[in-house]
Amino acid sequence: MSSYNNNSVPGVSVLGSVSTKEEGVILSPEALQFVATLHRKFNQTRKSLLLKRAERQSAIDQGELPDFLPETASVRQDPNWRGAPLAPGLEDRRVEITGPVDRKMVINALNSGASTFMADFEDANSPTWENCLSGQVNMYDAIRRTITFTNPDGKMYELRKDGKIAVLIVRPRGWHMVEKHVIIDGEPVSASIFDFGLYFFHNAKELVQRGAGPYFYLPKMESHLEARLWNDIFNTAQDMLSVKRGTIRGTVLIETILAAFEMEEIIYELREHSSGLNCGRWDYIFSFIKRFRERPEFVLPDRSQVTMTVPFMDAYVRLLIKTCHKRGVHAMGGMAAQIPIKNDPEANQAAMAKVDADKLREVKAGHDGTWVCHPALLQIAKDVFDKYMPNANQLEVSRNDVQVTAADLLSVPTGAITKQGIRENIRVGLTYMEAWLRGAGCVPINNMMEDAATAEISRSQLFQWARHGAKTDEGETITAQLNLQLLDEECAKLKQEMGEEKYAASKFETAKKAFATNVTGEDYDEFLTNLLYDDIVTIA
Repeated sequence: MSSYNNNSVPGVSVLGSVSTKEEGVILSPEALQFVATLHRKFNQTRKSLLLKRAERQSAIDQGELPDFLPETASVRQDPNWRGAPLAPGLEDRRVEITGPVDRKMVINALNSGASTFMADFEDANSPTWENCLSGQVNMYDAIRRTITFTNPDGKMYELRKDGKIAVLIVRPRGWHMVEKHVIIDGEPVSASIFDFGLYFFHNAKELVQRGAGPYFYLPKMESHLEARLWNDIFNTAQDMLSVKRGTIRGTVLIETILAAFEMEEIIYELREHSSGLNCGRWDYIFSFIKRFRERPEFVLPDRSQVTMTVPFMDAYVRLLIKTCHKRGVHAMGGMAAQIPIKNDPEANQAAMAKVDADKLREVKAGHDGTWVCHPALLQIAKDVFDKYMPNANQLEVSRNDVQVTAADLLSVPTGAITKQGIRENIRVGLTYMEAWLRGAGCVPINNMMEDAATAEISRSQLFQWARHGAKTDEGETITAQLNLQLLDEECAKLKQEMGEEKYAASKFETAKKAFATNVTGEDYDEFLTNLLYDDIVTIA
């Protein structure tokens, strides 16, 4: 492996290693120049919007509560505007499968029979340089139908020949992240612009020629101004490559509490590129805890009790469906994170029944499609949507019965905090972080396929409970000392289960050190991925 020096792109330095000819193609001078142009034009706006997030957090800490914006009331009240027409291949999205950009997983997902595949550079991907760069190679090959993979045991994977390939949607990293392996004018490139720019540059025209288009899921936004930035980037990128404006489609994950108050405005900002909104349920819970972490009246119970039927989650779902259908775009349901449980038919049947009930709730509410993380869940979800959604979507379901207030979106559910809940947060958070540090962003834990949102909820709840001295159902006050004591105990259990040698070779001690900084009720990082990122940076 060698570092990649391309002196033909002034102001751009690639500090990561490039190990294959295919990776060199992805980082061509023309592609890097394209990314650099977008970064130079838009990175300052990105940074200013991140500062606005911090300002908003300060206001909430001081007692302000979110509400629907008076300055954009005219957008919400205007009945005439609509989002973009349904794009080729996105008319019917009843079951979408998601996963990281790992080569074998990409092939399996595209072959799965799902309507679409969301290839994830974000929360299901540990953003090592190798993962991000090889992921771009995998996208390039998948679009051209040349992608293959051979396991060490000789088993070969390739795309099915009957043409029933899932439509590809890519999720770039969020505005908060940078890619430290590429430096532009002395600063790391925006990870969002890097992921989007390389993918669009190499694949936009090829996708259009194949009857689809460059389609994206847009994560972690907190305001319509952040959606406006994406729209501006889309327009500039299309103009630079002489791609017709409106070719791109972006589905926005409503996975932050503040974005829930600006759903119509977000669609409006992206309207010629909008393909709807998605209920990013796990990150939404994380955001609810994070944004109100200084407010004792917003303490949540155990994660297992914060289901989609609690009032604030149900209100957010109903408002999202009404908003999307009012504007003619898809309202996508959330993730079923269960995975098959081998060697325990009874437990597996119970898990699959939960998937069935979740998808039934979604289709009856009016969702146009849903997410699954494992091919085994696909048929369950499809059967439910086929039965209750005979057409390609449910855009005709207006949900005019829905009236959601700010108070509804901020309603705190009742429930207990248990010592077992504390231990589960520690175990799940640690296990995920350890895997992430090893380069795995999609991790099976306790028969669930977890991504970064899981660890975010875990450490945020522990912070919140210690911050406010919450009490368990047995009356014990949760303190920094208790959380750290239980952290030590869980690590000791892990060491005993794994054995000294295997534990020492793992990343658990590194994960423990980072986790401990965020569970005492004192320090709190905006994102775990930013906290841990330097540990996976590999400058050549």
